[in-house]
Amino acid sequence: MAKPLTVKAIENFKPGASRREVPDGDVRGLYLQIFPSGKASWAFRYRFGGRTRKLTIGASPEIGLKDARDLARAAHLQIAGGEDPGAAKQAARTDAKALPARDMVEKVAAQFLARHVKGLAAATRVQAGRIVAKEILPAFGGRRLSEIKRPDVIEWLDGITDRPAPIAANRALSWFKGLCNFAVERGILDASPIAAIKPPAAETARDRVLSDDELRTVLDTADALEPVYAGLIKLLILTGQRLREVSEMEWKEIDLDAKLWTLPAKRAKNSIEHSIPLLDQTIEILKALPRIAGSDFVFTINGRNPIRGAHLVKRRIDKLGPPIPPWVLHDIRRTVASGMARLGVNLPVIEKLLNHVSGSFAGIVGVYQRHSFADEKRAAMAAWARHVEALVSGEAARKVVPIRNLI
Repeated sequence: MAKPLTVKAIENFKPGASRREVPDGDVRGLYLQIFPSGKASWAFRYRFGGRTRKLTIGASPEIGLKDARDLARAAHLQIAGGEDPGAAKQAARTDAKALPARDMVEKVAAQFLARHVKGLAAATRVQAGRIVAKEILPAFGGRRLSEIKRPDVIEWLDGITDRPAPIAANRALSWFKGLCNFAVERGILDASPIAAIKPPAAETARDRVLSDDELRTVLDTADALEPVYAGLIKLLILTGQRLREVSEMEWKEIDLDAKLWTLPAKRAKNSIEHSIPLLDQTIEILKALPRIAGSDFVFTINGRNPIRGAHLVKRRIDKLGPPIPPWVLHDIRRTVASGMARLGVNLPVIEKLLNHVSGSFAGIVGVYQRHSFADEKRAAMAAWARHVEALVSGEAARKVVPIRNLI
């Protein structure tokens, strides 16, 4: 039998690693929910129509013990009178929604995606759309932003954090904050209800760089894959560009005569057009790829879409090749940058090659520094390609080997 809760006991409760529910022995069905973040809220569990249901009462200590019990007792009276308290609360919300409501989550989300996210890079748009559709709308759809309180959001984030990839909660919070800030800027909300909520999952910046032996293993193992997947891995290694930017490459972006790949601003992560020099090695790889008539995409299986599931390609490399310490495909980009630095390429040139706008080109420097670094970028690419060729051939890095060893 649960003991009646006391104010002192509530104050002394400590959060655990997962959500905890403490029943009140005084009013049947009343629970205090304690979240890992230290926040707490009241809930009332009951049965109606043969089903177990839950009524959210509100945050603690904003709603004290006495008030929570009064609200729970009122819910018991509704049940005794044949009324579902949860349905009654929802009906009240529905009545409120019958009035014009500018802050309905679905409505604001649609405006947010159309007016703010639409102008961002393709990869960013995809991430925003996925999180809005799969995380935000299922949790808060049908509600007004002004009705959403901090405990509601914390409970939602706790549910995401309990999944195998808790870092997803940080991404979900970031986009929900962006949506709320958009509503504030447009006068839909007076203030964001979640501005003070911090990311729930700890993040550690990756610093994994593949060694020369590991890079050789990846290249050698890639040859066992289908040509389209092998080509993708090799271009990631030779160009150092972002995975999505390479995997969604289109033939119209490539000028084989000028030996240049022009990444349009709409596909670049930072929304800045980017020119990548193509060396003979890269061009030979592109020419060797199977090409589907009428398809715009360089890396495609069906001709209609660029290849997806690059993480599965990485898993196949892990399975087919000798074991190497844990790595992800994005580590290749960091490896290219580190390798070029090791070869003596200057940092500003590396940043231009990788299309970085921070570091050497942040702030006012980026405004006034308009040098394209085209010759420097091509020279750096050539030095890196020679190094990669030497890895494949097993010869000294200073020696150039035929491109057939790489394609």
